[in-house]
Amino acid sequence: MSITMYGIPSCDSVKKAKHWLADNEVDYEFHDYKKLGIDKGTLKAWIKQVGWEALVNRRGTTWRKLTEAERSDLTETRAIQLMIANSSLIKRPVIDVDDTVMVGFDETEFEKNISSDG
Repeated sequence: MSITMYGIPSCDSVKKAKHWLADNEVDYEFHDYKKLGIDKGTLKAWIKQVGWEALVNRRGTTWRKLTEAERSDLTETRAIQLMIANSSLIKRPVIDVDDTVMVGFDETEFEKNISSDG
């Protein structure tokens, strides 16, 4: 099983996901948006599975700091551009488990898709 977690180390949801993975002795690779950024191809692959709306974090500070023009009439293309420019706009964590994408930390989903018991 190949697992990559994408996120920001200081994010509470990322910390919960890391804790769950450690408690369940699951190996994973961590992709830090702040250090490594994110590319268009990866975002497009995620969007095929979960849709761009599921990836945009509209509750965070980064979203509130965008101008009204940037937030209004958002399309997939504009959302991708904004997420590349502001990786904090991507909901966290994004977990890629053997090319299956999960967005956010949901213990039930982790047990279903990651746990050897699931």
